[in-house]
Amino acid sequence: MILLDAIILAVHIFFAILFIGGSFFIWLVVWPASYEITDDEKERTRIVGRIAKRFALFTHISLGILIVTGIYNATWYLGSFSALFDTTGGKLLLAKIIVVGVDILIIYTNNLYHGKKITKLAREGKLEEMRKIRRVTHLFSFLSLALLIVIVALATLLQFF
Repeated sequence: MILLDAIILAVHIFFAILFIGGSFFIWLVVWPASYEITDDEKERTRIVGRIAKRFALFTHISLGILIVTGIYNATWYLGSFSALFDTTGGKLLLAKIIVVGVDILIIYTNNLYHGKKITKLAREGKLEEMRKIRRVTHLFSFLSLALLIVIVALATLLQFF
């Protein structure tokens, strides 16, 4: 059983690295580098959009695996369902579950709604409308990155309870 637990934890950590690291990579490396590639905002949006679309496949797979392995790993902290409310570890786990849920909601709502709209506006050359939406989507994206940091902090704290 210890070997199975170790394997599932390793898989969880790997996909967390892929998901979280990839998210930060897009915003800290790809987005700024796109300004060095071209001054044409339409082209820059197309480049980042293509990269983001390809990364989305890994995001969906990673998120699915993280949810399944996360549920399995949660059993380490819970002797019973009531432990979510009665123990410090359970409360930390509950906080992590809530933050993960909020972050997933933000990521998918933002990407599904704004992502397609931005790509369409860029293709149509409606750059001013695109810039307005991009400001909003960036706020959601940075909030999502902040929540990813909170999730890692909560996961770290769980190791002490």
